[in-house]
Amino acid sequence: MARASPIQLPHLIRYALARSLFKPLGLRQAVQRLGFVQADPIRKPARAQDLILRHRVKDYRAGDLERRYPKLDLEEDFFINHGFMPRDLHALMHPRSAYRAWPKAQWDRAHRLLQFIESRGVVHPREVDEAMAMGRAANWFGGNSRASTQLLDGLLYRGLLRVAKRESGIRHFEVRPPWPPQVDDAAAYDTLVDLVVAHYAPVPAPTLSMLVGRLLYGAPQWGPLRAAALKRAKQRLAHAVVEDMAWYWPCGENPASLRHAPQQGVRLLAPFDPVVWDRTRFERFWGWAYRFEAYTPAPKRVRGYYAMPLLWRDQVVGWGNLSVSSPGSNATLEVDLGFVKGRAPRESGFAAALDEELDRMATFLELSRPQP
Repeated sequence: MARASPIQLPHLIRYALARSLFKPLGLRQAVQRLGFVQADPIRKPARAQDLILRHRVKDYRAGDLERRYPKLDLEEDFFINHGFMPRDLHALMHPRSAYRAWPKAQWDRAHRLLQFIESRGVVHPREVDEAMAMGRAANWFGGNSRASTQLLDGLLYRGLLRVAKRESGIRHFEVRPPWPPQVDDAAAYDTLVDLVVAHYAPVPAPTLSMLVGRLLYGAPQWGPLRAAALKRAKQRLAHAVVEDMAWYWPCGENPASLRHAPQQGVRLLAPFDPVVWDRTRFERFWGWAYRFEAYTPAPKRVRGYYAMPLLWRDQVVGWGNLSVSSPGSNATLEVDLGFVKGRAPRESGFAAALDEELDRMATFLELSRPQP
């Protein structure tokens, strides 16, 4: 059982920021260090994967991951969410079972599709739709979409296809060679638990339990191993009780270390950034509830369609809704900010730091200087 510790909540906050918002690296090295980059198609003002990487990659520009993906030894697939991860870690989830067994008729279509893709090498989904003429079918959202797209997604999830590249956000697929059997499922599970904890550390006990379970979205075949994996994780990981909550992080790290100096400057973070992704931790750290409202009806939104948490030093003090006006050569960045206390921080340096962050965002988006 975790013991009471001199570690305090401010230590955990500084530790979380220092280990996630590390000094910018090259793109390959940054993804390797993160272990996983969550993806999302919404562009407000850029896709989530780009907004996450801009803080962690030197001279990063929106779209760099898509442009360089084919040469980066990465895979795009489902982990605890859809995203990108190094191939060696991705391989630990495969061969992957699926939640729903396909009937023979669906497998017959799947094999025809695999033969078609293999004959072409790399295919655009439009080519598949035109060649297979499957029409539309009900999807798991309750609506309907192209049956060929659903089949591509199903084959990707089952590890029979891979994303070869993206162009303008559209995935192109190729056939993947058969997977060798996993040697040790429990060891693979433990490795990915350690990866996801390192990605979001420090994690409160409820989040650790949730993450161990959420890995089953990426590896359903491990379902019977979940309870034992959680027990091993609690024994293996470093942990302490802080403010009546057990917290976990990678062994050998000290959240109270003086090396974790308070962060400086302002950062606008994607809603899926590792710093803010865990809403339980967010509320513990910063004392207010942040919610992603893109799928909330507009009249019920509190902070905006794609409100990005605004980090000032080691506190999240507000949020920003950013958009690009007048697409084209005269495009500029439009900014609408809100603050938890109803006004901007009055500390010396905030205004200048915010201006610098907006300049960085405009450069990342290759836009003109943001309007005041």
